[in-house]
Amino acid sequence: MEAITINAVEPKQLSSVKLAALFVICFASSAAGGAISTLMSVYLPTVVKEMQGNKSPEEVNYLSGLINSLFIYGWAAGGFFWGLISDKIGRKMALVLATASYGIFTILTGYMTSWSGIMACRFMSGFGVGGDLVIAFTLVSEVWPQKSKAVYTGILSIAFPVGIFSAGVINNFTKTWRQGFLVGTLPVLLALLALWTISESDLWKKHRSEKKSAPLASAKLSSPENRKTLLTGSLIFGAMLIGLWAIFSWMPTWVQSISVGDASKARGLSMMCLGMGGLTGGFFSGWLVNLMGLKRSMITCFAVCTALSFILFKTNSTFSPIIYAEVGVLALFFGASQGILSVYIPALFPTGIRSSATGICFNAGRLFTATAVLFVGVLVISLGGYGNALFIFSLVFLVGLLITLFSKDLKPAQQPASK
Repeated sequence: MEAITINAVEPKQLSSVKLAALFVICFASSAAGGAISTLMSVYLPTVVKEMQGNKSPEEVNYLSGLINSLFIYGWAAGGFFWGLISDKIGRKMALVLATASYGIFTILTGYMTSWSGIMACRFMSGFGVGGDLVIAFTLVSEVWPQKSKAVYTGILSIAFPVGIFSAGVINNFTKTWRQGFLVGTLPVLLALLALWTISESDLWKKHRSEKKSAPLASAKLSSPENRKTLLTGSLIFGAMLIGLWAIFSWMPTWVQSISVGDASKARGLSMMCLGMGGLTGGFFSGWLVNLMGLKRSMITCFAVCTALSFILFKTNSTFSPIIYAEVGVLALFFGASQGILSVYIPALFPTGIRSSATGICFNAGRLFTATAVLFVGVLVISLGGYGNALFIFSLVFLVGLLITLFSKDLKPAQQPASK
């Protein structure tokens, strides 16, 4: 497919101080979202101990799983609905409200005395986190100078995993789970800071003024062109997400299955390689985009992930140190893909639907991912082991590669117009 034609519309240049404030707030709110998304998993044993009452272990296990599932569903719902809200009321106010909401419901979680109260608060916390992540990337994509946009978007993409790491730090400093959930105060303060310091996107304001004078067909999610692009964006993002989480979720079990003796060290080091590779890839993804372009960068990520999955899961029948290197390279391109997709997906859509369309693309795959990851365990016996099951699921990288080859080609030197 030929490269999409985009009118070069450079947003009004913000001062370096305002850009720095915007980036710090977006990074910090995304990192706080990462910490809060993992916080319940960190404190779950102590929550269960306090809240168990007269419930059986089976009931407690069911409720524990439901709490985590509700957070994910809230996250997906928030990505959808906050995107729509952002397109309606503006990026700034949507970011402020989404960030404040997940902070408030995180604080309230620590005051709940019933399972139903905890579950409701976790759903609403996820709802706010999902919105914050979509809006932060949309806002940066619209206000950041084109020359360095890919680099800073890539750095922003590592904020969430930094937050996940921070959840463990919070646990080390605060042993009581109710006190730990007071970390929700941080996003509330960030929301207030954002209200006072950051500016609204000029591209969004321009779109709103144009919409008042003449409705734009391209600003409708239901237009034929946008429906096709939504499907393409959702499939590309979903393909990488399904492969990523299947491997992240089941890597330790696969390592255990091919190890001889005590595999605890091998499991731990393998996951460290996954984590460090992902962070490194995300950090440097912007430079890769500037070097190769958006489409070629995504093609490279999908191609390497496809090849490394084959090498990792089909050529290793017993554990050896070379697996650490293979896992590290695979994770490097995992991480890079997240930064690249954070630039690529928002750029596919006109200003009027950019936030809502990005929310759909980011979260449609997440709903399928939660189900797909479960099927790895179901298919292990019929496919002859974890390696074969993981390889089958990693074929989604090949699907993503083929879709990307026929998708729109957006060059980083171009700026999405409001159309």
